[in-house]
Amino acid sequence: MADQMIFKRYELKYLLSPEMDRAIRIAMMEHMVPDIYGRNTNLSLYLDTPDFLLVRRSIESPVYKEKLRIRSYGTVGPEDKVFVELKKKYRKVVYKRRVALTEDETNAWIKGSCLPADSQIVREIDYSRRLYPQLAPRMLLSYDRQAFYAKENQDFRLTFDRNILWRMEDLNLHSPVRGRPLLKDGQVLMEIKTGAAIPLWLVEVLSREKIYRSSFSKYGRAYEELMRKNKPGRQAYWKPPIPGGQGFLPEQELRNSLPAPTEHEERRHDNDIAV
Repeated sequence: MADQMIFKRYELKYLLSPEMDRAIRIAMMEHMVPDIYGRNTNLSLYLDTPDFLLVRRSIESPVYKEKLRIRSYGTVGPEDKVFVELKKKYRKVVYKRRVALTEDETNAWIKGSCLPADSQIVREIDYSRRLYPQLAPRMLLSYDRQAFYAKENQDFRLTFDRNILWRMEDLNLHSPVRGRPLLKDGQVLMEIKTGAAIPLWLVEVLSREKIYRSSFSKYGRAYEELMRKNKPGRQAYWKPPIPGGQGFLPEQELRNSLPAPTEHEERRHDNDIAV
C-alpha cells in the first residue's frame, strides 16, 4: 500500500494474551495479507508542553483531543524519510494528517522553521505547533509491529504491536531502540482500523475467545507510568526539571483553546480522506 497522508477511521484496541493472539492469527489467514511495511519497528516521538498538557487532556477522554508526533519506520539517518503527524480524535473518530520530511528538516521545524511546503495539512500541523506553549519532544515510544489489510478491502487493517518501549532520553529517531517496557511478558496490542463495519469472521472469533476492547493509549499509558514513579505528593502532574527556570507551577491550569472541529470543517476534506 502506498503512503497515505490523510486518514479518517475508527481505531479499536485489544490487549491480547498469547492464546488470544494465536486464535486471531489462525482465523485471519484466509482473509488478511501483510501490508507494504510487513513487520517493522515503529518509532514515535511525541511533542508536548513542559507540563504534558496534550497527554493529560487525552487521558481525561474529552470529546475532542489531539496529539502531535514524529514517526519513522525503523531508525533513520539525516536524509531518511520521517512523518510529522497530527492525530485528532472527535466523537470516537480518528482523523490523522501527516507530511513526509527528512529528519534534518523535521529537527529544523521543531526549532521553529516553517514546514517546507504549503497545503491544508501543513497549515493544520503548524497551527497546532503554534497553539501550545513551548512545544518540544517529550517522550519516545517504539514497538515491533506487524500490519495486515483485508484481501477484499484494503481500508480494513489489523496491526499487532509487541515490545512497546518508552523513554525520555535520547529523544531522536536515529539512536538505538531501547526503553522501559509498557506491556507484560507475552502481551500483544491489537488494533482494528476501519471506516466501516468489522467483518463477520473477526466478530465471531472475538466473541468466541471472549476478547474485549481496551482503552489503551501508548503515550497515555507511558505517562501514567511516569507519574507513578516521579509525581510528588499532592501534585496534579509530574513536571520535569527545567535548567535555569521554574517551569509551570502545579496549581496553574493551562487550557486547550483549540475549538473542536465541526461537521462542516471535517466534511471539507471528505474527498481527500482515505476511509
